[in-house]
Amino acid sequence: MKLLRVGTAGRERPALLDPDGTLRDLSGLLADIDGTLLADEDALGRIRSAAEAGDLPALDAAGLRTGPPLARIGKIVCIGLNYHDHARETGAEPPAEPVVFFKAPDTVVGPDDTVLIPRGSVKTDWEVELAVVIGRTARYLESAEEGLAHVAGYAVAHDVSEREFQIERGGTWDKGKNCETFNPLGPWLVTADEVPDPQDLSLRLWVNGELKQDGTTAEQIFPVGEVVRYVSQFMTLYPGDVLNTGTPAGVAMGRPEPKPYLRAGDVVELEVTGLGRQRQVFAQA
Repeated sequence: MKLLRVGTAGRERPALLDPDGTLRDLSGLLADIDGTLLADEDALGRIRSAAEAGDLPALDAAGLRTGPPLARIGKIVCIGLNYHDHARETGAEPPAEPVVFFKAPDTVVGPDDTVLIPRGSVKTDWEVELAVVIGRTARYLESAEEGLAHVAGYAVAHDVSEREFQIERGGTWDKGKNCETFNPLGPWLVTADEVPDPQDLSLRLWVNGELKQDGTTAEQIFPVGEVVRYVSQFMTLYPGDVLNTGTPAGVAMGRPEPKPYLRAGDVVELEVTGLGRQRQVFAQA
């Protein structure tokens, strides 16, 4: 299923995109799409049954904003330097263990919402990523197979980053990762049954119509199942938590000087196979 949330910011309603592209209203079945829903197989089954029976009313998508597909996110755990080609372009050694950092849930915005370049920023960068949404409580998992079994679904994430804040201003990466609007998510949460192999997905990103990133999750150093297993050794993952699993080559930081960092007015578009497409106009904060 392709689950999403539509409407004005903070007042989104749950919806489903059916196979013929019709937007269907889920608000008669559930209050919202969140971790509680994803952990409830019976509730998910009712949605599937209603969709198959044609019982869900259609929504007019014209002019309707698409919000983040997930409400009440608990935490966003991010994996850095998780693609062989991205490590090469930045001159970094592939890590022996996953590099873990966090983004605050309040960085999440809709897939087509405006993204704000922070005041004083000169190195705002793009990163298309595969987001993994947890559906079962995960703690001390023993295998990558167990890790995959705890995944509810997948989405497109844009891990917008300010490289000077991240690298040159001391401390951890968090200062360059948590600026407002720095995690567009969606348009859909695609349930795991529709993604048979998360290591066989293409990721692409364009800036002002020019293709900048063109990668595949096959390049991940630590595959999705292993990432979930690994993270579960250090913290408990709950339904509704999100893992951003890294970006392929092609970011501004990896380009020759002068590096083409983002400026107000730039348009960024990104997509992941089967998970939909985002489009953001960047503006000054």
